[in-house]
Amino acid sequence: MLNRLKQRPVAIQSISHHAAAESREVVVSPVAPVTNPHRSRSRRSTAVSALQPLAGKLPSGYHIARHYHPQAQLIFASSGVMRIATPDGIRVISPVRAVWVPAGVEHEVRVSSAVELRTLLIDPTIDQRLPSKCCVIDVSALLRELIVRVSDLGTAVGESHMVEHLLTLILAEIHSCASPVRLPMPADPRLVRVCRSILDHPSDKRTCAQWGLIVGASARTLERRFFAETGISFGAWRRQARLVAALDQLAAQTPVAKVAVDLGYRSASAFSVMFKHALGRRPSDFFPQPKENLSRDEEP
Repeated sequence: MLNRLKQRPVAIQSISHHAAAESREVVVSPVAPVTNPHRSRSRRSTAVSALQPLAGKLPSGYHIARHYHPQAQLIFASSGVMRIATPDGIRVISPVRAVWVPAGVEHEVRVSSAVELRTLLIDPTIDQRLPSKCCVIDVSALLRELIVRVSDLGTAVGESHMVEHLLTLILAEIHSCASPVRLPMPADPRLVRVCRSILDHPSDKRTCAQWGLIVGASARTLERRFFAETGISFGAWRRQARLVAALDQLAAQTPVAKVAVDLGYRSASAFSVMFKHALGRRPSDFFPQPKENLSRDEEP
């Protein structure tokens, strides 16, 4: 399976064929494969061969199995929300957040709400400064328009006299917009059981001691293993899991007050404080909502 996926044409088309079999709504449009990046060529032809847009529609609940590409990938949704799982954690994609996946890194996709997929496949040799690890990219207004513009060009991207300038701007935005938000996943089966339960029920307030009774380990062991395998404490991991769940709900226009209750916060204000402390912005700065959906602290 992996040998087939790592071939450039198959890696793109396999998503298209698999998706079409599951839902008529799914339409993925691949473009011509990347040419040899080491071949001598002009700056414009280099830019053309280094950039491939991939656009389509994926329905809520849709799942793309674990796979990888020989190119690096900037995965974005101009509408809707999806989660990307990689070996080092889970990240959320929304209209204001994309995920960068380096070439050769396995990943799978789960769609939380129907998405307009806008993916850019980028030859990693085009810029040695591109991120070497998966990361979240905060999508600025400029980056969003660049992604949409390239996606709209589709197979005509190679004919556009603007492709070199578009690629230069896209790379600059990727360098400047990396975000630290991710949800690292442990490997210990006991911790995996705890994490999956919290992901399904983010308002769960059970302590490490209480979880220890369930999975057969002391609180101290769980806390030590959590930090060793994720790099953060159990409490920090749970806050991050709630943040991931919050981004899902807010992108679906769920009122801030309801998001706060669903995630176990005592008030919308407490949730908003946590959100701003983690991301530097209020929930409404990420996902503009009708005024009636805002908490008092969120109102302008």
